[in-house]
Amino acid sequence: MGLFGNSYKKIIQHLQKKSEDHSKEITKEIDELLKDLKTEYDENQEVVTEFNSFVEQLKNKLTPEDAHKLQDFSSRLKKVKRCAGKGVEAMRELARDQRKHTSETRMEYEEYLLMK
Repeated sequence: MGLFGNSYKKIIQHLQKKSEDHSKEITKEIDELLKDLKTEYDENQEVVTEFNSFVEQLKNKLTPEDAHKLQDFSSRLKKVKRCAGKGVEAMRELARDQRKHTSETRMEYEEYLLMK
């Protein structure tokens, strides 16, 4: 007889199944959010470049003060783009960490069930 009786093994198997189901659901949600976020980011990635080109065209037609304001706005828009890129990368890391955690948890449960 192993470390656990059959009733304990059944309880652990039930907990394992429940844990895996929760982890898979969380992984699925994270993957969907990452996909949506990346799609939105990719679709809008060129906006900053296009806006900067537009700013360059307008600079000579504006007063120095307005040109400076527009350049300042362009700089802030670049920061927003960097922030969005970091958000996509953070979601990617979260998705990877969740998959890793799910795999590690599954292995731990299997180790407990194999104890003799």
